[in-house]
Parts: sequence; structure tokens; C-alpha cells
Amino acid sequence: MLSGKEKIRVLIVDDSAFMRVLISDMLKNDADIEVAGTARNGKEGLEKAILLKPDIITLDIEMPVMNGLEALVELMKLKPVPKVIILSSLSYEGGEAAIKAFELGALDYVVKPVRSLITIDAEQMREELINKIKSICWSKTGYFPQIKPEYKPPSVYKKVKHKSRSDEYLKYIVAIGTSTGGPKALQEVVTKLPEDIPAAVLIVQHMPPGFTKSLANRLDSLSEINVKEAEDGDVLTSGWAYVAPGNYHMLVKSHEDNKYKILLNSEAPENGLRPSVNVMMKSVAETGHDKIIAVIMTGMGSDGSEGILEIKNAGGKTIAQDERTCVVYGMPKSAVNTGAIDTIAPLHGITGEILKCMGV
Repeated sequence: MLSGKEKIRVLIVDDSAFMRVLISDMLKNDADIEVAGTARNGKEGLEKAILLKPDIITLDIEMPVMNGLEALVELMKLKPVPKVIILSSLSYEGGEAAIKAFELGALDYVVKPVRSLITIDAEQMREELINKIKSICWSKTGYFPQIKPEYKPPSVYKKVKHKSRSDEYLKYIVAIGTSTGGPKALQEVVTKLPEDIPAAVLIVQHMPPGFTKSLANRLDSLSEINVKEAEDGDVLTSGWAYVAPGNYHMLVKSHEDNKYKILLNSEAPENGLRPSVNVMMKSVAETGHDKIIAVIMTGMGSDGSEGILEIKNAGGKTIAQDERTCVVYGMPKSAVNTGAIDTIAPLHGITGEILKCMGV
């Protein structure tokens, strides 16, 4: 961890000369950051990572000679393992690649601006990139994801999953919020849930459109429960998890016959975020359901702290990820500071705590 007094040394790896200059200029204007070097492809990036030992690397995906995913596999073999933020285009393909990158060890992502809209998007990208670099590098945790030597695509032959009926009474609602480091954390938690869990799971992960679809598909391929990107009008069903789609708030409303429906909207971002964990959790608290379990996991900022407090006040059970296993201990810390958290658990223990709340 850096003290905050030392400058954060960043290595920029991108095959576009234009993007290398743009990102360098963005970072050079911040007093806490120093551009240690740039590289034109993954092979050169790996060589410079060994030579320069940067605190963090921004890594493009599509590059000649050695692409970002190939470079990431090799970067994760270095000691100490470097921190990596992926830069990706905003597309379904970009989302697929980002999910692969998270499994290989990347900690976060930033969407590249479209060149034709560079003057509009550049400032937003600059603010997001700098905030994520600082949050990751100044984090007090020593956590690194469990590194996999390679990305294994989902099997073509998917196992038949337990099919709950939407007309069955929903015993529990589990609401999960996460951000930086979340895709890896969600994989740890969601894939351990049993197929016959008597609950529906709602997930807000801060991600843009396309990325959330890829995340839901990947979690579904690895989990016993069913996972999908939420759609407006979905009826909550036991054994299913619903991921809020990028750029939409996800709410839950009680319906007739003890049913609960998902509502999506494009109302104004809350504290700059859409989807918002607070919006989702507040709506869950307002359903009047008597058995709610709320979980806040790794992420920068404070999203979810207000929502989880409302769930606690409504009689729900609350869990926060501990500092040691968070990539960034922002959202869980804010939730803990509200006094609303019943249990603080390491990442590998969160699924167990969820099931314990159900008596499973």
C-alpha cells in the first residue's frame, strides 16, 4: 500500500498512440500520480512492468503481438502481482473481455471514450480513472484475487438447474451491492449458493450496459442457481439471481398474491450512479417482506449505506465484507459506520452467513 505521500506510478499499455497520449495527459495533471512509462502492446507492457515495477497498470484489451488478456496471464505470474485496470470499449464484446480479465486478476475497468465524442467523454473518463487508481493503490488491504492460470469458457453442455415456480411463496429476498472488485467477489459468493435456495437474489454491480449482461451470463454458467440480467416485469423466483442492467436503476415492488416484481427505470443517477445499490435496497426495504438479507461487498464510495440502513430498520439481516478481503474497503466501511451491520465476514465466508440467516 502507498502512503498517500508517494506518487502513484502508472504504466499505460495501449496500441493507440492517440490513447497513450490522452491517458498520459489525463494522469500527469494530477499531483498524486506519475506516468512511469507507456507500451504499445502486451509484450512490451510485460517487459516494462518487469523493468519499471509500476504501482498499477492500465491495460488495453485489443492489441497486436500480445493482446491484453494474454499479457494479463503473464503479469499475474510476477512477484509482487501488479494491480491492473482494464481499459475497454463500450460493447458486448468489451464486456465479455472484461469479465475474462476479472477472472484472470484485473481489479477494475474504465470504458474508453469513443474518439468522435472525445471532448464530451474525456473529462468523465479522467475523473473515473484517477479515482479508481487512487482507491486501489491507497487501499489498506493486501488482497489479491485468486489467480487462475487461464480463462476457461463455460461448457457447452450446461447442467439442468433446479426450476422453482414463480407462483411459489418467496421466503427470502437477498440484496447484494458491490463495485470495484465486485465481479470476482460475486463469483465467490453466488457460485456457492445451493440450487434449491429458498430465496431470490438481487445484485447491483456498478457496470455499464453490455458488461452486466456478460457478468450475468458468466455467473449463470458457473452457478447452481439461475442468474440473468434483470428485465422489467420479472417476477422474483426462488433459485434465481437478477443482475441490474447497466444504466438502469433496479427496484422491487410488491404485487398481488405475495408476488414481487422488478421495475427498471432511467431516472437520474443517485450520487452519479445508475444502477444504484441504495435505490435497489431502499425499494426492497419498502416491500414489507419480512425476511430480507442485505449484503455490501468490496467497492469504492458509499453506495448502499443508506439502503442497508433502511433494510436493517425494516427488520432485515445485514452482512458486510471485511476490510482484509476487499479490493477497496469503501462501500462496506460506509455501511459499517452507519451501525446497521449485523455481521462482518471475509469474502469466503459471506455465502455461509447468508445461508445461516436462512437456517440452511
